[in-house]
Amino acid sequence: MRLKGWLFLVLVLILVLVSFVYSTNRFENSSKFREKYTIYSQLIPKNLDFAGERVPLEYFDVFEGLDREIHINTYWQSQTIFLLKKVNRYFPEIEPILKEENVPSDFKYLVVAESSLTNIASPSNAEGFWQFLKNTGKDYGLEINNEIDERYNLEKSTHAACKFLKESFKIYGSWTMAAASYNIGRPGLSKHVKSQKEGYYYNLFLNEETARYIFRILAMKMIVENPELYGFHIQKKDLYPPFKFSTVKVDTSISDLAAFAKKFNTNYKLLKIFNPWLRNDQLTNKIRKEYFIRIPDETFRESAYENIFDSADSIQQRP
Repeated sequence: MRLKGWLFLVLVLILVLVSFVYSTNRFENSSKFREKYTIYSQLIPKNLDFAGERVPLEYFDVFEGLDREIHINTYWQSQTIFLLKKVNRYFPEIEPILKEENVPSDFKYLVVAESSLTNIASPSNAEGFWQFLKNTGKDYGLEINNEIDERYNLEKSTHAACKFLKESFKIYGSWTMAAASYNIGRPGLSKHVKSQKEGYYYNLFLNEETARYIFRILAMKMIVENPELYGFHIQKKDLYPPFKFSTVKVDTSISDLAAFAKKFNTNYKLLKIFNPWLRNDQLTNKIRKEYFIRIPDETFRESAYENIFDSADSIQQRP
């Protein structure tokens, strides 16, 4: 009996010791986890502008509006990290058009706020990167029918957006107001200007979407221009590369786009990825209008990420 008692006591001591070590390790691991993944209140710069127009951050409502959007976009990590990757592909095409049209470069962040650089259709049937409604798109020269929808043509839709924004700037005398008009529409914005006797965006009482709109644009500008400041660490090779392609001028009908793609050593899928404005499997062109179709570079598909496949050791060293 005495031996059994000693064995029982030893077993209890072992269990207590194991429990203590396990609890200590858990505490240490938990502390390390908390230290590494602490969530911080994000920084707001003292001076900020949109399209050269100062943002009055000394106003509490303006500060809090921006504070909300910077935190939403910082801690919606999956969405924002993909945006940071995509701007590397699409900004090089958007920026020269803005410059050509004499529209401030900051408007590239408007298209990020509009569509997250994705060819989407909204519940109100606004479509493409710049989210044009069908009638508005046609008003600004975009061809839209069952075979072609130039709202999905980044080059042409960017030019169309610039025309709208420049018209709005002439009306309101402010690029910030021009951006707001892109969201709410000129009739809606002008109604608020008239009823509130106020033409300064930051003094207007607007619906929630338009009231948040400029702050969403500003938040994306802050993160894209200083990603590491907001906790995003992306290696250059992780960024989505700009598409490589040649261009073919077409002024006749194409009865079979899949066969057309094969003629240029590509396939229907890639043809549609590079030309999302082609909305059907054929192109009827009775009036012999000129279209410019992008033909994917033959090596781009396989070579775009040839340097991204690190060894396991390299991956472990990432920040």
